[in-house]
Amino acid sequence: MITLLLCVIAGLALIAFRPGFSFKSQKPDDYAAKTPVIDIRTHLVGKLESEGMIYGPSGRVAARFTAEFTGEWEGNTGSLAEEFLYDSGNPQSRKWHLTMGENGAFTATASDVIGEARGQQTGNAVSMRYKIRLTEEAGSHVLDVTDWLYLMENGNILNRSQMRKFGIKVAELIATMRPVK
Repeated sequence: MITLLLCVIAGLALIAFRPGFSFKSQKPDDYAAKTPVIDIRTHLVGKLESEGMIYGPSGRVAARFTAEFTGEWEGNTGSLAEEFLYDSGNPQSRKWHLTMGENGAFTATASDVIGEARGQQTGNAVSMRYKIRLTEEAGSHVLDVTDWLYLMENGNILNRSQMRKFGIKVAELIATMRPVK
């Protein structure tokens, strides 16, 4: 009986850790036919407000935040200024510089991003991957980030991001974003 139980557990573990069964297995084409269609040049423009949570490696909430974003676009280049306020009282600022390419592809840079982020918008989703250096207070670790934004029918955007170090998930962010009215 124990052998059978161990075989079942091992089989479930293999399925759970297969690349096709993880957050990172999503591809932009998975959302190509989904509506409403997102375009970051029109959906990440003007004033936006956000709230969210960051989960640590144990799956427990490690931090909560509110944020205000200001997006500006001129043609195919834009910026998104982010002002976060964490439940600890600590603020954080980031300014993304974005450049649209062909067929929904885009690149982005920010002062705490190492190199260039690469993104793709397709259907109702946007994905972006990059390396980020955490603040000194957070240990200055470099993490691999996978961001997904999903446009909802009411115009709000849901954001889910995972951060990994050495391939191991160390944090996950869940947030909402919506235009300030």
